[in-house]
Amino acid sequence: METYTAMRHFADSWGLLAMTIFFVGVVLFTFRPGARKAAENAAEIPLKED
Repeated sequence: METYTAMRHFADSWGLLAMTIFFVGVVLFTFRPGARKAAENAAEIPLKED
């Protein structure tokens, strides 16, 4: 039972902080300058002829 309590406290504090930092990082990566062109190029890959 003590392990559960320790893991619960960890998840409530540092786990939440880690997930928040990860989410912010993904959002910043997605909306960085130049991301639109890279996404458009990736979307056109299936339509390109061999």
